[in-house]
Amino acid sequence: MAGFRSLARQARDPRADLALRRWSLRKCLEIFAPYGHRATWDHLCAHWGFGPEDRAPDPARLRGAVDELERAREVWLAYERAFAARRRAEKRAGLRRPGAVDDWHRRTWGGFGIAWCADPGTHPDAPLPEVLGRLIAALEREPGERCPVCGSGALRWREDVAPLCASCGITVPLPALSPAAVRRARGEGRALVGV
Repeated sequence: MAGFRSLARQARDPRADLALRRWSLRKCLEIFAPYGHRATWDHLCAHWGFGPEDRAPDPARLRGAVDELERAREVWLAYERAFAARRRAEKRAGLRRPGAVDDWHRRTWGGFGIAWCADPGTHPDAPLPEVLGRLIAALEREPGERCPVCGSGALRWREDVAPLCASCGITVPLPALSPAAVRRARGEGRALVGV
């Protein structure tokens, strides 16, 4: 299987057939899809103005989508490098047991579902690099009371797994929320079970 950079290069290649370029972008999402495959594809299509089923999108729009996805991946890879350096330092200091942020990171390893969107049609409007930057910043500071991506306090518990932001649609990582915010989400979220 081709790697992300190779697929991104194919998606940008002006000499290639547009259907192949679109296919290459879709294949990139098998490697890096912050909202999940379908929701990330829906975001890129909506943000760059081409249809999800459009087999020959405008080349400039397709290139913009590839660029946005690649910038978001760079943000994520920088976080992963910093994470790895921190864990090495912690292990040298004798801290072998990972914390809550480490547990979240393990489940999102590689960049799939970092800001999982349960409904593929509901996702943040902001560009992917900005969304990931906000999420990472929230994980590196004290837990907050609101969604770290959109700032909404409308958090509902989803499928007894994690809080879902009713405003932007992401599943908010538990380490980004205070215990009080998690309790409120659990108490108010019964109506969204199964979303």
